Amino acid sequence: MYKMKRLAIVTTHPIQYYAPVFKLLNHRGIISIKIFYTWGDSAINKHDPGFNRQIEWDIPLLDGYDYEWVKNTSAQPGSHHFNGIVNPELIQQINLYKADAVLVFGWAYHSHLKVLRYFKNKVPVYFRGDSTLLDQQTGIRSVLKSLFLKWVYRHIDHAFYVGTNNRAYFKKYGLGDEQLSFAPHAVDNDRFAINHDTEAAALRKSLNIPADAVLILFAGKLEDKKAPELLLNAFIRLNTPDTHLLFAGNGPLEIVLKQKAGSNPNIHFTDFKNQSQMPVLYQACDIFCLPSKGPDETWGLAVNEAMACSKAVIISDKCGCAIDLVTENNGIIFKSENIDEITLGLKKMITNGNLLTEMGKTSGLKIKDWDFEHIAAAIETKLINEKS
Repeated sequence: MYKMKRLAIVTTHPIQYYAPVFKLLNHRGIISIKIFYTWGDSAINKHDPGFNRQIEWDIPLLDGYDYEWVKNTSAQPGSHHFNGIVNPELIQQINLYKADAVLVFGWAYHSHLKVLRYFKNKVPVYFRGDSTLLDQQTGIRSVLKSLFLKWVYRHIDHAFYVGTNNRAYFKKYGLGDEQLSFAPHAVDNDRFAINHDTEAAALRKSLNIPADAVLILFAGKLEDKKAPELLLNAFIRLNTPDTHLLFAGNGPLEIVLKQKAGSNPNIHFTDFKNQSQMPVLYQACDIFCLPSKGPDETWGLAVNEAMACSKAVIISDKCGCAIDLVTENNGIIFKSENIDEITLGLKKMITNGNLLTEMGKTSGLKIKDWDFEHIAAAIETKLINEKS
């Protein structure tokens, strides 16, 4: 009689990009899964320092799969530092589940690293992370970091890499080709592709953006690593009357950006938008821009979202997704922190409406294969092929 293999998945808290994969794995019924949320149940209503507000997502993140909250005894609970995740009972809970393998999301937490070390050579240890080499430094600290990371990844049997830059990272720190499977970073493409033309038009009208104007969108945290000020400076340089810029989000740079924008009628701001509102936001724009300078812009899932809405994109070379998702056929990659390159790129795009339309169509087609099904299939294939 066939015994369905069990996978214990260790991650900090419910995330809108991971929960649908867990639900899909459970629905497909090829393997059995249980999620162990290590932040504890206080993660449901957590304060996000980037958006400077408490975030409560308006799409369900705990439906359709089995999970457990793990008691977190950290004095300062959170996913922003190593000692923010301390779970004395985690290993016991995983053992009670009788997992055939363990998949850990991120090692840089006290309990997650402990799980990697404990289960090595007991059951297969899988890993999911999206780090890259884009912010590599030199010197003795780099050497010490390299030695440490090679030690960490010796505790991992297999990693699911999200894209080209992530694969290069795993290879550098000791994982071989046979230890790597492609499981692309993805969003709910179908949800973003649903037509919201009426709502998008209403959003533009509410901001006094003409229907025939070109709208450039930045959506995300208004923080230094994402370099929204570079985009603002480039837009001011362009000084094109029939082009508008919209910043959607909140964060530490919000006041600075608004002060610099002044009373410019073509520069607009709107607060953080929840998940159900994001497709409308993307569909209202013509160009999506992610000008990040890093460090740690390991992917940029907002680019996936914009592409799922069939939009042209312009992003910096410090975005981990750039090498995989953006070509001259659907957008532009510019050198990070280079105002001349981003300005020229924007100018090229806004002066050719037909080009924007074609780029958008290409984006929509290109992103179709970057989906949750490919992630689920990669995980299932690896587990069912493990020797019992």
